Amino acid sequence: MPVDFKTFQSVVPHVTRVRKPVLLRGRHGVGKSQVVYQFAGAAGLPVVERRASQMTEGDLLGMPSAELAEVNGVGCSQFRPFSWLIQACTEPVVLFLDEVDRATMEVRQGIFELTDSRKIAGWTLHPETLIFAAVNGGEHGAQYQVGEMDPAELDRWTVFDVEPTTEDWLAWGKDNVDGLVWDFINTNRNHLEHQGEFEPNKVYPSRRSWDRLSECLSSAGLLAEESIKQDAGTIFNLATAFVGFEAAVALQDFIKTYEAQVTVENIIDDGQIDRTKDFGINDHSALVEKMEALEIFKEELTAEQIQNLADYFISLPSEVAMKLWTVAGAEGNEVQNCVKLHQSTASDGTLVTSFIVEVLAGSQS
Repeated sequence: MPVDFKTFQSVVPHVTRVRKPVLLRGRHGVGKSQVVYQFAGAAGLPVVERRASQMTEGDLLGMPSAELAEVNGVGCSQFRPFSWLIQACTEPVVLFLDEVDRATMEVRQGIFELTDSRKIAGWTLHPETLIFAAVNGGEHGAQYQVGEMDPAELDRWTVFDVEPTTEDWLAWGKDNVDGLVWDFINTNRNHLEHQGEFEPNKVYPSRRSWDRLSECLSSAGLLAEESIKQDAGTIFNLATAFVGFEAAVALQDFIKTYEAQVTVENIIDDGQIDRTKDFGINDHSALVEKMEALEIFKEELTAEQIQNLADYFISLPSEVAMKLWTVAGAEGNEVQNCVKLHQSTASDGTLVTSFIVEVLAGSQS
């Protein structure tokens, strides 16, 4: 059964506590490598990454040394290991083996020994070193030109089929991608990644490709307010190269109306509630999700912000109002925001308390 990243992060410490190797399986570009690095960062461990698809037997065994070793008085040849193995054996690290299912059978046999006994070529991993690997297998394996892992090989791993949610990406993206790209995905979630079969040689969007596109556009200054319109053609061409034609067209259409987009700041700081008068349920819902992603309720809002929030709150359809109330009152948020909102009166004289009662009564009828 596939798990999202939040579930994976909560479960995997139980596996690593007993030093069992972890294998992540999933579609390309979903962030398997990133979640390994996030885990390592939280654990305070450096990551030693090796791409198994590019390794040879020599990378595992080491290089022949001119110095002879001696066993029972008899001279014999020896191998000097590469730095990655020495580091993994002499200090605690996360040893991350990517693309294991694209490795040669000889390399996979060596990894087999490493996962089974935590030893290879006479070297033993540090007691606190953790082994992670990632493959493009699982239920999506038929779409990739990779080697199958037989039952004996899989039995050495703790296997997680990962299928992150859109919320996983949005939570990560709020600090890692440009705001325009984040807003686009938040309101056009079907374009985050391709679902279904892949046609050969066609470019499709993925979580990774949106990250790469955002980095490219931001570093070139193409998403600056003064550039975004005059460089529309360049943005479209780059988007087509990174995420494919269909997603690029949708992004282009989004950019044309981006200046008219209503931001959280427009509502909370400026009180521009009238800008949402033509909103539908999905538009309001997306704006509330943006409030959640930006964690605006973590800190106590000012009196003016509470007033603006109250005016917006009573303008919402009942189901979105309940969603906003749930977001504001979520664990970890400042409790006083809900208390003050509950006690407030909107600019038109509506008591928020009365509005909440009406919403609750409507949901129970």
